Amino acid sequence: MKPTDILRAEHRVIEQVLAVLEKMATQAEASKSVDVESARQVIDFIRHFADRCHHAKEEDRLFPALEARGFPRQGGPTGVMLAEHEMGRECVRDMDRALGELDHAPEAALSTFVTAARRYVALLREHIGKEDNVLFVLAERTIEEDAQAQLLSEFEAVEKEHVGEHVHEKYVQLAESLMERYGIDKQSIPRSGDFFCCH
Repeated sequence: MKPTDILRAEHRVIEQVLAVLEKMATQAEASKSVDVESARQVIDFIRHFADRCHHAKEEDRLFPALEARGFPRQGGPTGVMLAEHEMGRECVRDMDRALGELDHAPEAALSTFVTAARRYVALLREHIGKEDNVLFVLAERTIEEDAQAQLLSEFEAVEKEHVGEHVHEKYVQLAESLMERYGIDKQSIPRSGDFFCCH
């Protein structure tokens, strides 16, 4: 197994929650109300699984390994990915803030939530496509086998230090339960390649 295999597997779980969030936004717009409990679970998933578990492996381990092999951060692929991670965090902050404002400004808050949710879904799908189809391919070609083995053990350390024992599994189960709640079939979930086009 390669480090990129782990990251791609995590992308598949993230894509499940993106499908839920997309459907949630559509339903919220149609019904003029947000499923707050599920929305908070999605935000919790993003912050803990997508960010602390997944992005931490990329930002703290994979990206520095690529940069050490000559890929510049400034104007290079890792710099683009880092900027997109920050854009995603801003979308999540907007969604979180909107949920907190539903009671006193429901119409504006609902509109903010739906807009931020859709922006996040579009951003992450394209971002995952870039990583799966370009960045991870570069990593597989340029990082030596022994260094890839070292990265695998470092990924395990990230799980223990940043996330905690068995927390990964908890969020995989949360993604499954959210999909079930929203009636989403795994086979219907778009894959990263569907949103990636090399211009």
